[in-house]
Amino acid sequence: MSQEHGAIYSISGPLVVGENIPGARLYDVVYVGSSRLIGEIIEIREQKAWIQVYEETSGLTVGEPIETSGSPLSVELGPGLLTSIFDGIQRPLSELAKRSGIFIARGISTPSLDRTKKWEFKAVLSRGDVVSTGDILGEVQETTIITQKIMVPPGITGTIASIQSGSYTVEDTVAEIKAEDGTVHKISMIQKYPIRRRRPVSAKILPTETLITGQRVFDTFFPLAKGGIAAIPGPFGSGKSVSQQQIAKWCNAQIIIYIGCGERGNEMTDVLKEFPELTDPQTGKPLMDRTVLIANTSNMPIAAREASIYTGITIAEYYRDMGYDVALMADSTSRWAEALREMSGRLEEMPGEEGYPAYLTSRIAEFYERAGLVECLQSNDKKKRMGSISVIGAVSPPGGDLSEPVSQATLSVVKVFWALDASLAYARHYPSVNWLQSYSLYEETANRFYAKLVDPEFPSMRAKAIEILQKEADLLEIIRIVGMDSLSNADKVLLDTAKSLREDYLQQIAFDPIDTYSSIQKQKGMLETILTFHEEALGVVGHLADDADISKMFVLPVKKRIAMMKIRKEDSLETFVQLLSEVKKELTDFKGSDLQMGGREDMYKTINFLEETPEAE
Repeated sequence: MSQEHGAIYSISGPLVVGENIPGARLYDVVYVGSSRLIGEIIEIREQKAWIQVYEETSGLTVGEPIETSGSPLSVELGPGLLTSIFDGIQRPLSELAKRSGIFIARGISTPSLDRTKKWEFKAVLSRGDVVSTGDILGEVQETTIITQKIMVPPGITGTIASIQSGSYTVEDTVAEIKAEDGTVHKISMIQKYPIRRRRPVSAKILPTETLITGQRVFDTFFPLAKGGIAAIPGPFGSGKSVSQQQIAKWCNAQIIIYIGCGERGNEMTDVLKEFPELTDPQTGKPLMDRTVLIANTSNMPIAAREASIYTGITIAEYYRDMGYDVALMADSTSRWAEALREMSGRLEEMPGEEGYPAYLTSRIAEFYERAGLVECLQSNDKKKRMGSISVIGAVSPPGGDLSEPVSQATLSVVKVFWALDASLAYARHYPSVNWLQSYSLYEETANRFYAKLVDPEFPSMRAKAIEILQKEADLLEIIRIVGMDSLSNADKVLLDTAKSLREDYLQQIAFDPIDTYSSIQKQKGMLETILTFHEEALGVVGHLADDADISKMFVLPVKKRIAMMKIRKEDSLETFVQLLSEVKKELTDFKGSDLQMGGREDMYKTINFLEETPEAE
């Protein structure tokens, strides 16, 4: 590294202007001041460079030295990523705590990956094999769950000159590759890759499977494909973080990347404490064995928020290239956009809507488009390797206003929209996803996938349930105008079914040990039971007089068992077959009895649709 350096010209919060920096290049990492604060050049004009500093700049003075590293902001990729907790620029928080205590001292630079730990490398190729970018040279058992594949770094092709299994640190040479021009590349288990550059792939293809999250409202009504992109917008307290944490805990991705970008410290602390204690439902091993956490809380320097998003997606791409399915949670992209806005203002750029930079939409699109299902880059003669990144980004619009720029820019890119509703959250209906505003553009993919995985009739059940909820909204408007007396018995059955869908199916308790996760088979059984009651009840109503009182139909003993489905451990086919037979039997008995002769006032005592429906609030 050169000993020549530039100097600080001016300071404006996290933005430092330097002058006469030898070898300065756009997006290079620089060390600012005598404390060597880490920064990144984001603009160059003549002999001056504008630098966003990823650490607290208080105490810096004009004239202090600025030294360039000569390389762009990069992450270290290799064994040891999983189970780790990093800050926004991939410094391991455990190491920082050892060196500076509970508060991160300025100017600390520490390797992202442990340089002393030895890993068992198992070679899968031999000397003389011809390889190119992305080919797997060997394997390392990184955790009890995940085997890390040691790949040929981007831009390298040639013939293996040497390779040997053994115990190595991440910096030791495990193989040598001789290029056609005679250059010998020494390959270690660690790669350094710029965070702002996409990792290359062979091809990007359309998703074919659904990311199963175990959350009924997401899986059944608004599914997300593996390799898809989704947004969770919602006001304060609507449950964005809990929803993302639930997906991170239970989804069927193999690798989880969780980015706490600008979130409150107490929320991120809960994540950091809870995740190491969780058990992976797929393997029974600790969930952290397949998880990387990036903590960049609201009290950390704002410029680091921008880096944290790219740090997370680059780590995700690394595991995707091994052939894994990766799920990335970004909580929240609004805080990232706020960092862009602040830096744009300090750069004196022309502001866009609400002060955000004019390039906000392109930056958001650039981030989300790094998701997808891909054919990984490797030699043409090898079996195709597929990997995916599914991105779920939380959006925190001020006051829940979805017309603000970050929400609109996100909606123009994502294909799944899970709109959280404050009125549902206040009514303690969680997840507070508004079923009338949310949508998924992966429905056809999900329908084909569920038809093979669960039941060919499952897509039609889903469509029927959504239709019932939409009709409920129309009926509630009629009730508000002319009252309950205007409804037919068939309409009352529909309202009862909609209530059951809302309370017994869509509402899910994240902290209940059973209800926190529903397999897709259990979701199918629950939905089929509710819709069967609906169809059978309509059949009963069709044989009764128009003015017959059907209120006691809605308090049959089987209705309680339907309400208890979600907290029952058993989700086997036999359980729901038995429940379906009970539904048909009790409604058949009701049809032939005098239960329907009760007074009309019982109807209103049993079900007060206006009071029990969240939309009424």
